[in-house]
Amino acid sequence: MGRRDEVLATLRDAGAPLSIADIAERLSIHPNTARFHLEALVQRGRAETLPPSRVKPGRPPLMFRATAGMDPDGPRDYRMLAGVLVDALGRQRDTRRRATAAGRAWAAAEVAREPASTALPAVDRLTALLDELGFAPEHRSRTGDIALRNCPFLELAVDHREVICPIHLGIMQGALAAWEAPLTVDALIPFAEPGMCVAMLASKKEAP
Repeated sequence: MGRRDEVLATLRDAGAPLSIADIAERLSIHPNTARFHLEALVQRGRAETLPPSRVKPGRPPLMFRATAGMDPDGPRDYRMLAGVLVDALGRQRDTRRRATAAGRAWAAAEVAREPASTALPAVDRLTALLDELGFAPEHRSRTGDIALRNCPFLELAVDHREVICPIHLGIMQGALAAWEAPLTVDALIPFAEPGMCVAMLASKKEAP
């Protein structure tokens, strides 16, 4: 256990707020060392300071206590949570429609609503968004589509393609709609070519 962890454990075990001097005495460390670790814990949200009590004359010491919340630096397993949610969505009726709608809703809430009134800026912006999300996209002008050379959720997509792929389709459709673009993605073809999925672009007039 590192020194900072010892300071935090001392705060948690105390049952009452402690001063810098209290921590220094309990851990047999210099007060400046105690102050350094306490201030770092406060900055990271692991501890908090309390208004000083003025019951006794003189300047009251600053008091510290551990925050009540969970450890923000503890281990996380969002992949398990994603698997639970994807499995639940996959068991519902109209899975593809619901998943596509979820992707559209995410894009509508997250992307900047800056109009892209012509096709090329819209495609460039969509490609940049997909790159930011980890899809390793490539706009292929010859075929007029976007190749996706990476899937950020590949492990889930292998077993739940009916959920993951429509979510990705919805994200692309929702982003283009938010930008008021003159085109959309009318299909996402999973693993259309070795090592890639393909997003098929179409003008809104051509889209079904």
